[in-house]
Amino acid sequence: MRVLPHPATEDIQLTEVLRALSDPVRLAIVHKLAEQAEMTCSAAGWDLGVHKSTVSHHYRTLREAGVILSKQDGRKIYLSLRWDDLETRFPGVLGSVLSAARASVPSVSAEAPDPRHHSHPTSRP
Repeated sequence: MRVLPHPATEDIQLTEVLRALSDPVRLAIVHKLAEQAEMTCSAAGWDLGVHKSTVSHHYRTLREAGVILSKQDGRKIYLSLRWDDLETRFPGVLGSVLSAARASVPSVSAEAPDPRHHSHPTSRP
């Protein structure tokens, strides 16, 4: 399995994380990934209402900001949140953004997981 390029934990910049999370589509992607340990690109982006190339751009933006990790296994790419890395660099930021998003972004449902009670799985079985 090949991990696509992403910043090391110590190189993640708060301004880049916040910029990546400022887009409603990217915020919806992060919300979906917060519900599961890992998803394929197609599963994470199938109902966002944007073109496939646009979704790919959003994945790249999130990956380059250090918000998600992308791993390629054959023709499939698996996405996961970098919970632990973000929590190490900026404690509480991701949880706060997801909590605020529940109330303000229509595509982020009220059933969003409470980040304070979320287990942060880091690997695929």
